[in-house]
Amino acid sequence: MANTKTAKENILINERNRVRNLHYKTKLKSALKKANSAIEEKAEDRADIVKETLKTIDKSVTKGIIHKNKAARKKSILSLKNNAA
Repeated sequence: MANTKTAKENILINERNRVRNLHYKTKLKSALKKANSAIEEKAEDRADIVKETLKTIDKSVTKGIIHKNKAARKKSILSLKNNAA
């Protein structure tokens, strides 16, 4: 258990950040699944869904949730799938 005041504060900060990161990761995964299913089903509004997903990916990078190279990889794969469909 934490002994110092700083350690106790860090425990609270880490928990706050963990919850925030979990929120963004869940949002990102849901958006990717939604975009992939829209592409597979050849939905009419798939361009809008993919655009929103790309926006979500970029936002997760700026928040520090994922690395920029991972984001570039996800965006590239999604764009290739969308263009092939």
